[in-house]
Amino acid sequence: MTTTASPLKTRAQAAPVRASSSRGSRGISAFLTYLSHGAIWLYVLLLLVPIYYLVISAFKTNTAILNEPFNPFAGLVLDNFGKAWEQATLGPALLNQAYLTVGASVLTLLLAIPASYALARSKGKLGGIVERIFQVGFLVPAFAALVPTVMLAISMNLFHTREFLILFLPAGAMPLSVILLTQAMRTVPAELEESAVLDGASQMRVLWAVFLPVTMPTTITVIILNFLGFWNEYFFSLVIIGPDPALRTAQVALPTLSMTNAAQYGVLAAGIVITLIPVYIVYAIFAEKMEGAVLAGALKG
Repeated sequence: MTTTASPLKTRAQAAPVRASSSRGSRGISAFLTYLSHGAIWLYVLLLLVPIYYLVISAFKTNTAILNEPFNPFAGLVLDNFGKAWEQATLGPALLNQAYLTVGASVLTLLLAIPASYALARSKGKLGGIVERIFQVGFLVPAFAALVPTVMLAISMNLFHTREFLILFLPAGAMPLSVILLTQAMRTVPAELEESAVLDGASQMRVLWAVFLPVTMPTTITVIILNFLGFWNEYFFSLVIIGPDPALRTAQVALPTLSMTNAAQYGVLAAGIVITLIPVYIVYAIFAEKMEGAVLAGALKG
């Protein structure tokens, strides 16, 4: 005689198994959460330690830097910033750096925004080919263009000038700028463009009144990325502009502190901190919009 297990009894036997499995899943999930949080805090610590060391070194003597590198109260001095400012002539150097950075950033936007708008609206194969040409720009290392760049600067009578770099640096920033802006402009609803066209708006008006406001977070991201790249540019600034104190940028002026103050690490640290302040100010102003762009991209993805 065959007996059939009661459904209630079967469910009662399966319940402990499901409960145990659920507890195991929650345990694994909690472990992964703690592990990810620990990894994030470790990464933050790895970022903060060098910054902390740099900032406190800018206020310390050489002896304190070498003997008590992480003690913020050892060997405090206040004249490192003054020495760095005077000996590296950081005043003119920062003005030159700002002139170069702002000029190259503005020119990059003036070129990248219309190009991205055209690529975003393009429906044929030609647009895809042009976009891939911009992507190839990532494959060209900067130093490979040094000799042709120097020859071009000499032929244009712009060698040892800041203006040539303002014209040249956007070429290296265009691939990333165009790709980011193109992808952002493709997310603009077609209905908005059609509505503007029906109202009699020109193409420039559509770009200015429809596309730019919608893609402003991405535009801010491009501005910050380009600002950081142009502000920290050293190699071409050294070769093209040269070491002339009247024309050199802040990044070229900083190494002179290690030449004139071979053992004064505090002065060198103070000079580095001075050059980092404008970067921090720009990021603090635009950080919220940049974070908004990253969040919007994550939600769309």
